[in-house]
Amino acid sequence: MNSINPTLSCVALIPARSGSKRVPDKNIKLLAGHPLIAYSVSAALQSGVFAAVIVSTDSERYAEVARTYGAEVPFMRPAEYSGDTSPDIEWVEYTLRRLAAEGRRYDCFSILRPTSPFRLPETIQRAWAEFCGEIGVDSLRAVEKCSQHPGKMWVVRGRRILPLLPIGPPDQPWHSSQYPALPEVYVQNASLEIAWSRVVFAEKTIAGTVLMPFLTQGHEGFDVNKPYDWELAEHLVQTGSALLPTIPRPAFR
Repeated sequence: MNSINPTLSCVALIPARSGSKRVPDKNIKLLAGHPLIAYSVSAALQSGVFAAVIVSTDSERYAEVARTYGAEVPFMRPAEYSGDTSPDIEWVEYTLRRLAAEGRRYDCFSILRPTSPFRLPETIQRAWAEFCGEIGVDSLRAVEKCSQHPGKMWVVRGRRILPLLPIGPPDQPWHSSQYPALPEVYVQNASLEIAWSRVVFAEKTIAGTVLMPFLTQGHEGFDVNKPYDWELAEHLVQTGSALLPTIPRPAFR
């Protein structure tokens, strides 16, 4: 049981389906000697927040890796919930219901995606403390200040372009303003989400309707999805510009 709020139970859910196309097998591709998923498993375990750390995967190979690093894979994810366009609610609800059927019910769940390797145990602890300290919310979602402002984005219609956000003063539209003059806008990242389990069962959603922000710091929200992201992640590690969670075991072979 976590020390921040011992009256609540929270389960970590780490999604790791196979079939990635842009970076093949990215969830188990080696970064600094360990499979990518190992960093999320280790961060979750070391945070002390979770009553259980569960990996949801459709691959026996991924399951073996996850178990080696200390996660549970109590059952496999069905193929119908493992496609490129399968929404998160499908595998999250399936997992929570399967666990509940085994007598394992949790007040809350947190989604920790393997593609955020620089999410540290301290990141999770900070997010959990903020979530537990807030009243009246359904969920918490990691966000960061956007680097490309939607006020400077356009929609193409044939040979014409229209501003995506046609708001702002007529004499100084957002698309013609300097970034510091624009209102602050935040974009979600894949670092983490925390929600009450009730929103899954009652509302069929992973977020509910009342969300609170969790502002990630530094590279906590860095997301590895494309080959360029992978090269940058390796560079950040090699130069010491970003820290990975420590893994207290030899590399998986």
